[in-house]
Amino acid sequence: MFDFKGAIFDLDGTLIDSMGVWEKIDKEFLKKRNIDMPSDYIEKINSMSFEKVAQYTIERFNLKEREEDLIKEWNEMAIYEYSNNITLKPNVKEYLEKLKENNIRIGLSTSSPKILYESVLKNNHIYEYFDVLVSLEDVKRDKNYPDIYLLTAERLDLNPQDCVGFEDVLVGINTLKKAYFKTVGVYDKYADSEIEDIKEISDKFIYNFKDIM
Repeated sequence: MFDFKGAIFDLDGTLIDSMGVWEKIDKEFLKKRNIDMPSDYIEKINSMSFEKVAQYTIERFNLKEREEDLIKEWNEMAIYEYSNNITLKPNVKEYLEKLKENNIRIGLSTSSPKILYESVLKNNHIYEYFDVLVSLEDVKRDKNYPDIYLLTAERLDLNPQDCVGFEDVLVGINTLKKAYFKTVGVYDKYADSEIEDIKEISDKFIYNFKDIM
């Protein structure tokens, strides 16, 4: 592919098949409030921190609720799924093993909070592959800004130019590119509307991690 010293992975939709779970959670959450989920809702929120999603949701649907209460409800709905049901995308574990064999340092840059990412990584037996774990809880801004990727690279003790970022959504790829990371776009059906743009700007695009084994 290309030479690199560090691999930085998004989690949801990139390493794990979780976007369907979030669609289910979002639908159930809005249904409890007698709101039909708009077709653009998931696309609008998928690069935001939980705090930003809560703020956006309250404003968009004019909810008389507190951000922290929304976040608590989402976490409670998601913890069981992340701890028990969500699985890896095909060939993820094999690819991480290959990176380890080649002494590539591995980082996670995820929008999901620690309470979720730790559960799903441990349940799928890949937690130990990561040298560094960073979420939007650790930075002030969402994935429209490079903070999370830059912090991950810094904690890996690497420059962005020596790292490859793996993302399934256009926002993530765009931000990585602007911060001088090499990029691999990873196919996820929930980003179908963006696929042509992702293919165009990514340094490489894959449908399956077998494509770069």
